[in-house]
Amino acid sequence: MPTPIPAAVIAVCAEIMARRETHATLDSLFMYAGAPGEPPEGSKHAKALEWMRQVNRMDSVEPLLILGRLIEAYMEEEPKRSFWDTSPASGGDDMPDQEQLRAVLARCDLQYVKGGAIAGALGTASKTLEDFIKTFDAPALEHEFTRALSNVEKSPREAVSAASNILESVCKVYIAERGIEMPSKQDLKPVWTVVRKDLGFDPGVVEDQDLQTILSGLLAVVDGIGALRTHASSAHGAGKTPYKLEPRHARLAIHAAHTVTLFILESWKRKQESR
Repeated sequence: MPTPIPAAVIAVCAEIMARRETHATLDSLFMYAGAPGEPPEGSKHAKALEWMRQVNRMDSVEPLLILGRLIEAYMEEEPKRSFWDTSPASGGDDMPDQEQLRAVLARCDLQYVKGGAIAGALGTASKTLEDFIKTFDAPALEHEFTRALSNVEKSPREAVSAASNILESVCKVYIAERGIEMPSKQDLKPVWTVVRKDLGFDPGVVEDQDLQTILSGLLAVVDGIGALRTHASSAHGAGKTPYKLEPRHARLAIHAAHTVTLFILESWKRKQESR
């Protein structure tokens, strides 16, 4: 069942659109976003409100996909700065519309993902991982992180593929940065095996029994994510009996992958600091 655009988000979007668009550009914006139907009558504010409500009433479209395209230009525009202003862009007062949209999306447990997509709000592990990724010069990690979140609703198979790929990517980055010999087969299981051994993720050498249990579960989680990618994601052709992946399954894989990825990055940082 399609997820409707929350009323609070509709209200904020309509206010911004009415202020920033003409009738002509507003019509073009909704057509670009794939909103069905003819432009409603009335003022710009009334038109935007009714058109988004109309989108919510349509079973043939995914309202959040349309919302992502509607606010894409607002969310990805650069801050307006004076020629003489040499201070770093704040991303705050310079971009009130962006901040307003982020705030209302967050209140509705949603977030904007670069590229014109709307996803569920980040869990703690994913949010912390997002911050970690910003400190790494690793475009592959950022790409897979964004791809997973932006595809949860519209393509769970694609999201599962990206969830596995971010784990694979962080392992390859770790191996390259540490100067370790790359395994001949470079899919998830071999590169993960190299990384976990180098970082000491071996339940057999950990004295605390509770941590042994958690690390054993961690190994099982990685195996499960890799297997789900093989059997049910977009990375491979579907078998005779395809998996009926739902967004909740994709979210489970993503959250699990992000937790493991974050643990790798934090352990790597700790290893560097202790040298």
